[in-house]
Amino acid sequence: MKRIGVLTGGGDVPGLNPCIKALVNRAIDEGYEVLGIRKGWGGLLYCNPDDPASVAHYIVPLDKQRVRTVDRTGGTFLHTSRTNPGKVRSHEVPDFLREAGAKEDDKGRFDFTPHVLRVLDKLGIDILTPIGGDDTLSYAERLYREGFHVVAIPKTMDNDVYGTDYCIGFSTAVTRSVEFIHQLRTSIGSHERIAVIELFGRNSGETSLLSSYLAGVDRAIISEVHFDPEKLARFLLEDKKRNPSNYAIVTISEGAQMIGGKVIEYGQADAYGHMKLGGIGQLTGEAIKKITGEDILNQQLSYLMRSGAPDSLDLMVAVNYANLAVTLIKRGASNRMVALRNGTYTSIPISTIMQGVKRVDVDELYDSENYRPRVRHVEGKPMFLY
Repeated sequence: MKRIGVLTGGGDVPGLNPCIKALVNRAIDEGYEVLGIRKGWGGLLYCNPDDPASVAHYIVPLDKQRVRTVDRTGGTFLHTSRTNPGKVRSHEVPDFLREAGAKEDDKGRFDFTPHVLRVLDKLGIDILTPIGGDDTLSYAERLYREGFHVVAIPKTMDNDVYGTDYCIGFSTAVTRSVEFIHQLRTSIGSHERIAVIELFGRNSGETSLLSSYLAGVDRAIISEVHFDPEKLARFLLEDKKRNPSNYAIVTISEGAQMIGGKVIEYGQADAYGHMKLGGIGQLTGEAIKKITGEDILNQQLSYLMRSGAPDSLDLMVAVNYANLAVTLIKRGASNRMVALRNGTYTSIPISTIMQGVKRVDVDELYDSENYRPRVRHVEGKPMFLY
């Protein structure tokens, strides 16, 4: 009997647990065994296949009873990490692997891919289904190049995996953002303030763009377009004066930059070279207050955007992606990522994610002069516009 391994990597999003449940149920019906790998790629890096206690800690046999109720909550019950076994810093090397003779790159990081392949072999896993964003899936593509079978599922609340119109988690993130923006209007309006609402979005500003578009806020700042705080402050002051309730709102992507400024990052870079983001909203609010003299309401939605159970669209896509992944596995496919393209479920070579970047189509969807969504021509566009 063939074995499928499933893991979740990177940030959690609503829809992961329903995806895992659907995959397990369908795979078992098709005659496969399924092993859950805890803590993303970290589970394969830190698992010692010669130590039963280590295997029990990182590897979870999955059956229908084990996943029966997991779809009722958000997040991932397998847990997650931003580990990259191909780029492990010295202090992250497991003790049992310190003498393994891994390759070291020019930045002092070690490649433990041979160990990961050994773990997969020892566990009897024949094919791996990683569920993640472009970072997580980039390592899956590496494993395929090493000869291991992979069928991947894209998820990220930023919806920025190249090659697919949709990633699990995005619809819920936008839904949550729109709901919170509308709820915040009560406080913003009561105190007659300018609100700066910071949303997740490292490289892609789609969450800021669509949330502002759907919630009808005054201005939107996205990652792709550097902005002038004085110009923005002037716009918001005008918006506030025109509003009978005397308030204004701007959404801003966490990865946005002022003209001549830089992305606000902090902490140590993760295994994929990313530092934590957050703070551009606060910085922008302080600049607007200094320029206008108006009181500011600053709000970071951040993790609230990815909290809780998925909305119906994410639930639909998560379950369908899982079923499609098992269909591909049953067909003997490898090196594939399930995807939505032009409204149709399909699959593409996983290497596609390395061939480009997915960003907001600024010319089509954004007014860079006035810092607003500009959606006029939707004919022929995918559901979420890009």
